[in-house]
Amino acid sequence: MLCMKIRVATYNIHKGVSSIRAEPRVMALKQAIGMFDADVVFLQEVQGKHDLKAAKYGAEHLGHKHWPAAAQHEYFAGESRHLHAAYGMNAIYDHGHHGNALLSAFPIASQANRDVSDHAYEQRGILHCMLDTPRGPVHCYVVHLGLFESGRRRQTQALIAAVQETAPHGEPVVIAGDFNDWRNTLSTELRNALGVVEAFDEIEGANSALGDIMRKLRRKSSVNPARTFPAALPFFRLDRIYVRGFKVETAEVMHGSLWAKLSDHAPIVASLTLA
Repeated sequence: MLCMKIRVATYNIHKGVSSIRAEPRVMALKQAIGMFDADVVFLQEVQGKHDLKAAKYGAEHLGHKHWPAAAQHEYFAGESRHLHAAYGMNAIYDHGHHGNALLSAFPIASQANRDVSDHAYEQRGILHCMLDTPRGPVHCYVVHLGLFESGRRRQTQALIAAVQETAPHGEPVVIAGDFNDWRNTLSTELRNALGVVEAFDEIEGANSALGDIMRKLRRKSSVNPARTFPAALPFFRLDRIYVRGFKVETAEVMHGSLWAKLSDHAPIVASLTLA
């Protein structure tokens, strides 16, 4: 049976505005997402609607528009390889809403958004999409956990329950997003409960016997995720890609001045093989 390769990316896009001076970056973000050359893109802080920014930046200014008329996930999917898009609305306010989104080159057979908000002032959700791929269903979970550790632990339990309920019998899983888990306290729990591995833990020393031994030892303790925040000088390890049923071939953080101008997070891109 032939193997199937899938390239995935995760990116917190900061609602389509730069982290400094909050300048609109939606148009540039669409081009940048195309640079991932990814089959599936996991997005956080996606603006489904923002009337104030649309009114301010959507009108023609010096011959250019800086804010699309469509929701951001629809705009990113339009005229791209990602013919399919799903959106999970989490935070709702008077002038709009934002949440998580998934862009996919594969048909999205089903989608559901699970509210995992820990308190009224920080709305969070888990967007689950089941992709219809040539090798069968692949379950994708777009995650954006809270800022407080106690809340993140409860949200992680909700994530584990969601995966156990919706991806039975060891079906392939990709969980990606902004975990805000800067102390890396959640990886062991996810690994033990769901049988997932973190992308960067898998590729480190992948071609050496010593690397294989070290990866097995780390699975009993903690993984070493990539540094992704702040994008201009990444120090904190906030963003992750966890997989089950895949071999991680490559994984990288997109560094450089381009990414520092677009969002406060740097994106992660990984190439996977489903045996």
